Amino acid sequence: MRAIAVEPDGGERIGREGRQRVLCELPALEMLELHFAPDFEEVDPHRHPDHADCFYVVAGEAEFTIDGATMRGSPGAFVAAPSGTVHGFRNTGGTELVMLNIHAPDTGWIDRLRNQ
Repeated sequence: MRAIAVEPDGGERIGREGRQRVLCELPALEMLELHFAPDFEEVDPHRHPDHADCFYVVAGEAEFTIDGATMRGSPGAFVAAPSGTVHGFRNTGGTELVMLNIHAPDTGWIDRLRNQ
Protein backbone atom coordinates (compact mmCIF):
# COMPACT_ATOMS: atom_id res chain seq x y z
CA MET A 1 0.00 0.00 0.00
CA ARG A 2 1.30 3.45 -0.91
CA ALA A 3 1.11 6.66 1.10
CA ILE A 4 -1.37 9.29 -0.06
CA ALA A 5 -0.51 12.97 -0.31
CA VAL A 6 -2.87 15.46 -1.96
CA GLU A 7 -1.83 18.99 -2.90
CA PRO A 8 -4.22 21.86 -1.95
CA ASP A 9 -5.77 21.88 -5.44
CA GLY A 10 -5.21 18.17 -6.08
CA GLY A 11 -7.49 15.21 -5.82
CA GLU A 12 -10.11 13.89 -8.19
CA ARG A 13 -13.22 16.07 -8.61
CA ILE A 14 -16.45 14.08 -8.78
CA GLY A 15 -20.18 14.36 -8.15
CA ARG A 16 -22.42 17.35 -8.65
CA GLU A 17 -20.46 19.66 -10.98
CA GLY A 18 -17.19 18.48 -9.45
CA ARG A 19 -18.16 19.87 -6.04
CA GLN A 20 -16.75 16.82 -4.26
CA ARG A 21 -13.02 16.17 -4.07
CA VAL A 22 -11.54 12.75 -3.34
CA LEU A 23 -8.77 13.00 -0.75
CA CYS A 24 -8.21 9.38 0.22
CA GLU A 25 -9.27 5.85 -0.68
CA LEU A 26 -7.85 3.12 1.53
CA PRO A 27 -9.47 -0.13 2.68
CA ALA A 28 -9.81 1.27 6.21
CA LEU A 29 -11.26 4.65 5.18
CA GLU A 30 -12.25 6.99 2.40
CA MET A 31 -12.27 10.78 2.66
CA LEU A 32 -13.90 13.51 0.60
CA GLU A 33 -14.08 17.27 0.68
CA LEU A 34 -17.74 18.19 0.18
CA HIS A 35 -19.07 21.55 -1.05
CA PHE A 36 -22.73 22.54 -0.68
CA ALA A 37 -24.19 25.73 -2.15
CA PRO A 38 -26.20 28.12 0.07
CA ASP A 39 -29.44 26.83 -1.48
CA PHE A 40 -28.66 23.17 -0.72
CA GLU A 41 -31.62 21.78 1.20
CA GLU A 42 -30.54 18.74 3.18
CA VAL A 43 -29.32 15.19 3.40
CA ASP A 44 -32.32 13.42 4.92
CA PRO A 45 -31.75 11.40 8.08
CA HIS A 46 -30.47 7.95 7.19
CA ARG A 47 -28.20 5.22 8.55
CA HIS A 48 -25.39 3.05 7.23
CA PRO A 49 -25.21 -0.58 8.34
CA ASP A 50 -21.57 -1.04 7.37
CA HIS A 51 -19.53 2.09 8.16
CA ALA A 52 -19.10 5.16 10.34
CA ASP A 53 -19.94 8.47 8.62
CA CYS A 54 -17.95 11.42 9.99
CA PHE A 55 -18.05 15.15 9.20
CA TYR A 56 -15.67 18.01 9.98
CA VAL A 57 -16.91 21.53 9.15
CA VAL A 58 -14.26 23.55 7.30
CA ALA A 59 -16.35 26.59 6.27
CA GLY A 60 -19.96 27.71 6.59
CA GLU A 61 -22.50 26.40 9.03
CA ALA A 62 -24.42 23.13 9.18
CA GLU A 63 -27.24 21.79 11.26
CA PHE A 64 -26.70 18.12 12.04
CA THR A 65 -29.34 15.66 13.17
CA ILE A 66 -27.90 12.67 14.96
CA ASP A 67 -30.08 10.09 16.73
CA GLY A 68 -32.91 12.64 16.95
CA ALA A 69 -30.80 15.42 18.50
CA THR A 70 -29.89 18.61 16.62
CA MET A 71 -26.50 20.31 16.67
CA ARG A 72 -25.28 23.45 14.93
CA GLY A 73 -21.80 23.13 13.50
CA SER A 74 -19.51 25.99 12.50
CA PRO A 75 -15.86 25.64 11.40
CA GLY A 76 -14.06 23.20 13.65
CA ALA A 77 -17.17 21.18 14.57
CA PHE A 78 -16.97 17.40 14.21
CA VAL A 79 -19.74 14.78 14.10
CA ALA A 80 -19.22 11.01 13.99
CA ALA A 81 -22.17 8.72 13.28
CA PRO A 82 -21.17 5.12 14.06
CA SER A 83 -22.61 2.32 11.95
CA GLY A 84 -26.39 2.13 12.45
CA THR A 85 -26.76 5.70 13.80
CA VAL A 86 -29.46 7.84 12.17
CA HIS A 87 -27.91 11.09 10.92
CA GLY A 88 -28.39 13.89 8.39
CA PHE A 89 -27.52 17.55 7.87
CA ARG A 90 -28.38 20.76 6.07
CA ASN A 91 -26.62 24.00 5.16
CA THR A 92 -27.88 26.75 7.49
CA GLY A 93 -25.25 29.46 7.07
CA GLY A 94 -26.44 31.24 3.93
CA THR A 95 -22.99 30.65 2.40
CA GLU A 96 -21.19 27.68 0.90
CA LEU A 97 -20.80 24.80 3.35
CA VAL A 98 -17.50 22.92 3.11
CA MET A 99 -16.95 19.72 5.08
CA LEU A 100 -14.54 16.83 5.22
CA ASN A 101 -16.43 13.53 5.09
CA ILE A 102 -14.79 10.33 6.29
CA HIS A 103 -16.22 6.84 5.88
CA ALA A 104 -14.58 4.03 7.83
CA PRO A 105 -14.11 1.47 6.47
CA ASP A 106 -14.26 2.14 2.73
CA THR A 107 -17.51 0.60 1.46
CA GLY A 108 -17.44 2.00 -2.07
CA TRP A 109 -19.19 5.34 -1.51
CA ILE A 110 -16.71 7.20 -3.73
CA ASP A 111 -17.18 4.66 -6.52
CA ARG A 112 -20.96 5.10 -6.27
CA LEU A 113 -20.54 8.88 -6.57
CA ARG A 114 -18.33 8.42 -9.63
CA ASN A 115 -21.05 6.35 -11.31
CA GLN A 116 -23.91 8.82 -10.75
